[in-house]
Amino acid sequence: MLLRTLLATAAFSFGTFVLAQDEPTTATPPAAAAEPAAQDEAPKSKAAEPITTEQVKETAEKLAKTLDKDPRAKTAAAGILQPIYVVAENLAFPAFHWLAFALMTAGVVSYALQLVLAKLVVLMRRGFSLGEIISDAFGLAISVIGLVLTTQAAAENSTFTQSAAAVLTATVAGALVGLILYWWGQSQELQAAAGRSQVKPKV
Repeated sequence: MLLRTLLATAAFSFGTFVLAQDEPTTATPPAAAAEPAAQDEAPKSKAAEPITTEQVKETAEKLAKTLDKDPRAKTAAAGILQPIYVVAENLAFPAFHWLAFALMTAGVVSYALQLVLAKLVVLMRRGFSLGEIISDAFGLAISVIGLVLTTQAAAENSTFTQSAAAVLTATVAGALVGLILYWWGQSQELQAAAGRSQVKPKV
């Protein structure tokens, strides 16, 4: 009796194990498995894109068009240019253009020499000033632009450019004044360099 009971129990256990192995296991659908991960991810904010040159150019063009159409801007521009036009009309004669050409030539000669020769002399004295270099470069650029604009205005509004004697004398006079200004500027830079070298740093 006991033997039959043990055999029956063993047969029942074996049958249950076989049935359990034959049943298909239920797999989690990929979509369902991916849902929690998708829910956990918070929406990321888009990073601010860097401003490009084209965007700056477009903005400047839009601003320029807006100002060109604005009557208040036109009135302000006319208020700035009108006195200049009046002065230019009253000074549109060869003597004024001779003087303007000579002054612009003096500025070009003076600043060009100060930017090159004067800085070399100062460097030989163990002096250096970046501010003076920038200032001289800025003055040279202004003088060159002024010389070009003066020549253009003289060609359109007077007979200055048609006279070889006027152009040559204005150039010579401007060059001489430029040399004087260069020597004066160089002496000032040397004095400034000597003063900077004598100043002792505070401990």
